[in-house]
Amino acid sequence: FGIATDENFVITTTNRKEITEDNFSELVQDGVTLYLLQSVDQMLLSATKERIDFLPHYDTLVKSGMYEYYASEGQNPLPFALAELIDNSLSATSRNTGIRSIQIKLLFDDSQGKPAVAVIDNGRGMTSKQLNKWAVYRLSKFTRQGDFESDHSGYVRPLPVPRSLNSDISYFGVGGKQAVFFVGQSARMISKPADSQDVHELVLSKEDF
Repeated sequence: FGIATDENFVITTTNRKEITEDNFSELVQDGVTLYLLQSVDQMLLSATKERIDFLPHYDTLVKSGMYEYYASEGQNPLPFALAELIDNSLSATSRNTGIRSIQIKLLFDDSQGKPAVAVIDNGRGMTSKQLNKWAVYRLSKFTRQGDFESDHSGYVRPLPVPRSLNSDISYFGVGGKQAVFFVGQSARMISKPADSQDVHELVLSKEDF
């Protein structure tokens, strides 16, 4: 650092708390920004930058659906939420060579622990990586990698009439998660890729958060 052997200096945190042998383990953590100064109250000679890492509060996800759907004044939001829940099935079955089967079941027994909405299809299924990407909030089809849906360079928005048949509902990657937490408090995605014997399961739960 170009410090002369006879020159005094201090190391401080960004709120000017001096690092000592006694508080080192408490104040010096991974990613923390430190100042190397001649004194604790030295004026900074230039602007400094500090890296900030954070995780969004879980309410960003679990309460987003309530805001999104209730914001549509004068409309019954439940059909729109159910439409979002079948969007994955519309996409998954879009390349089926045979029959496209999509079932919506309302379960009011104790088989799921609580009442549940189940959407079942015979689509191509998702790998564990694709399932992981589905869980990421606002990861749109523009930015997903490794899926055939990710290439939308020549995308033309379909006409209004067939829109419900081509998985354009959740085009920006938000609707599914918002719909889940508008209708209920948890989501369980179970998927088996068509060319694999593995079954993958993902659970997003307000209780777990």
